[in-house]
Amino acid sequence: MAGIDKAAIAFTIAIVAAGVGMALYGENVQNSPDIAIPAFVAPAPTVEPTAEPEPQVDPFADLSERVKENATMEETMEETMEETMEETAMEETAMEETMEETAMEETMEETAMAQTIIVDMPEGTAVPGCETTNECYVPASVTINVGDTVEWTNSDTAAHTVTGGSPSGGPSGVFDSSLVMVGASYAVTFEESGIYDYYCMVHPWMVGNITVS
Repeated sequence: MAGIDKAAIAFTIAIVAAGVGMALYGENVQNSPDIAIPAFVAPAPTVEPTAEPEPQVDPFADLSERVKENATMEETMEETMEETMEETAMEETAMEETMEETAMEETMEETAMAQTIIVDMPEGTAVPGCETTNECYVPASVTINVGDTVEWTNSDTAAHTVTGGSPSGGPSGVFDSSLVMVGASYAVTFEESGIYDYYCMVHPWMVGNITVS
């Protein structure tokens, strides 16, 4: 019994001591200066930089530009070709006009320069005798240029011919008037140089010649 009492007394003393100790700790805490306890700050989460999305490229954009460029080049080429064709046509027209003008000028010059020589078959040549004075064709000898014309006029009372060739050699076939009636005429334009003899087939003493240079 005595042992139990001692234990109870010891337990009681321990409880009291614990109470006193708690009381003293509370007073110390109340009287102690405020101590700032650093707050725990959680580190900010690491954010990985977000890569910018690559711009979407139209796969047909370049093709479209090329098509436009080709179309523009084709239009330019067509316009250039049309202009060239128009210029060529104008040049050809101008050249044709120039050639026509030149041809007309040459023709006019040739016409202006060309001459017509009159040869008369005088009255009385139907009978021999004119050959003695060489006046069966007047003039009996004529010199002309290429392109000139000789015109024979019959002033006699009888028909005559103007036939290329000679009485001894016959017709040459170069020209032949057949019968030139009284008052009629016959003309030949000489386009080649040379000496052309002629005579009258009806009256062979009538002879003449044309020199073309």
